[in-house]
Amino acid sequence: MKATAATIAAVQRPDGGIPWETGGHLDPWNHLEAAMGLDVAGFGAEAEAAYDWLVRNQRLDGSWAARYHGGGIDLSTMDTNFTAYVAVGTRHHFLLTGDRAWLDRMWPVVDRAVDAVLRRQQPSGAIPWRDDPGIRLVTGCSSIHHALTQALALASMVGLDRPHWLDAAHRLRAALVGEPRLFAAKPHAMDWYYPVLGSVVTGADASARLAAGWDRFVVPGLGVRCVHHEPWVTGGETAELALTLAARGDRVRASELLACLARLRHDDGSYWTGYQCADGEFWPDERTTWTSGAVLLATAALDGDPATCQVFGEQPREW
Repeated sequence: MKATAATIAAVQRPDGGIPWETGGHLDPWNHLEAAMGLDVAGFGAEAEAAYDWLVRNQRLDGSWAARYHGGGIDLSTMDTNFTAYVAVGTRHHFLLTGDRAWLDRMWPVVDRAVDAVLRRQQPSGAIPWRDDPGIRLVTGCSSIHHALTQALALASMVGLDRPHWLDAAHRLRAALVGEPRLFAAKPHAMDWYYPVLGSVVTGADASARLAAGWDRFVVPGLGVRCVHHEPWVTGGETAELALTLAARGDRVRASELLACLARLRHDDGSYWTGYQCADGEFWPDERTTWTSGAVLLATAALDGDPATCQVFGEQPREW
């Protein structure tokens, strides 16, 4: 874990931002996944620098831009799930450290971010991805649901009540479960497992959902296809499915998936984004920080790390 985390830290910029790769762009969601990976590997100072970047770059409306490059904004629109995800990272770091002063500093950031996202919630309960109100994504909304569960837990920790957040989470879940026509149909693995990872689908329904898509997306001995019809397995999707399973106690399948990632591991500890099964080649030619972050989180969950299992395990419906 240390070697992998060190490769993330080597890419991290002096201002705390974590781009996909050296000199590449940064987005808030993948920045946070990499930061959480740093945290579970013992790189706490680097993780806190990543959160400091979020504090400094949060906009007045509570959001972050969808993409940054160099020292500025590269795409100014808000990705709603990217902005909501700060709640997940904040609770994870607090559970790891117990640092109440740090939480008190981050709480207003989370509070503003969640409200920025919920201002976009539609009467149906769904939340659009970006500015187009007609584009609603299963993965994005499932991630927002997960973020709302973590934001509600944080509110409880600081002694505040946010009943409108709980109502928003229930309405969002109801839309995802009961109104699938509202959401864009996509062939991606994330649309399969993210409703489970985000605790939209729980219990026996979650098990049934994973079973229904397993043979479609999982290539034995290789990992998880990014999309079901392409011979391309990816480290991020494989690690996130392993994280989903491990945090819910399915250690056998989680361990098998993580074993597949040995193929993607570079000598320095970083991970290739994906592997083209038909050609037998790594593709694209990149080793992304968020892939390494996902691997570190999945490894921590498999090892039984309490903070990671609590944040990524099945969440209660009420806080």
